[in-house]
Amino acid sequence: MPEHRSVPEVDRVAAARRAVERRRARAALKRDLTTRVVTPQRVLARATDDPESVDGSMRITDFLLALPAIGEGKRDRILTDLQISPVKRLGGLGVRQRAVLKAWLDGRFPPLEPRGGRSNLLVLAGPTAVGKGTVAGYIREHNPEIHLSVSATTRAPRPGEIDGVHYYFVNDAEFDRLIADGELLEHAVVHNKSRYGTPRAPIDRALAEGRTVLLEIDLQGARQVRRSEPDATLIFLLPPSWDELVHRLVGRGTEDAEERARRLRTAKVELAAQNEFDHLIVNEDVAAAAAEVVGLSTGSAR
Repeated sequence: MPEHRSVPEVDRVAAARRAVERRRARAALKRDLTTRVVTPQRVLARATDDPESVDGSMRITDFLLALPAIGEGKRDRILTDLQISPVKRLGGLGVRQRAVLKAWLDGRFPPLEPRGGRSNLLVLAGPTAVGKGTVAGYIREHNPEIHLSVSATTRAPRPGEIDGVHYYFVNDAEFDRLIADGELLEHAVVHNKSRYGTPRAPIDRALAEGRTVLLEIDLQGARQVRRSEPDATLIFLLPPSWDELVHRLVGRGTEDAEERARRLRTAKVELAAQNEFDHLIVNEDVAAAAAEVVGLSTGSAR
């Protein structure tokens, strides 16, 4: 009789650990889709390139449910219309199925279409805790030819922040005066709490000198700049994942639990607006993200 060999205990433990890690990775991917940290088209492309990846192993039913505003009823109608079996995984879709799914995704979630050309005025925005200030600070240190605008704000300085370098810290009366005198290019209330605004004069001077200007502002401010300066290049900074965004917000320890919860709710709204921008940059590595931002300026084309 053939000898029966049992699976070693260490192999079973390792297999179980890998299965748990796989489930966690798929759950994280679902969060990224729901919060729009990653586009569904990107996930489909990764699944196609590597059917054995986390993206490729995701069931089509879970994929659709992770997309904003899609429930089970709508999911089932979509699968019926696209003639895709609900048991399929993304990595196992056929050529026709991938094509019809991609066309449906492009119709519901239009891909970003950057405008041509470069601009001397760069606007960097993104969700809370994504690292806009860190990327802008890196550019300030390594690209002195770029004028980094300093915003005015009514909030108190965080540890390490210097007045006139990171922000102009002003009281409400002074902020009101700046608005009344037309001295701000844009201004907004952020997180239903503090006011932020961009002084206009330093920007006008730098642009008149032919320099590139970088504005690091919030979503509301970026929209105002788009209306007043339509030739500006709008750049949206993304986190590598939703979980990493939460980790960064908690890790910096500058907000209490209530404020963190409010900022995360705001971040979800901000992420949903990314298609209003000309370029998306993922801030996984600060130096690399900064280089991408600088590369979008007119000066880099010289």
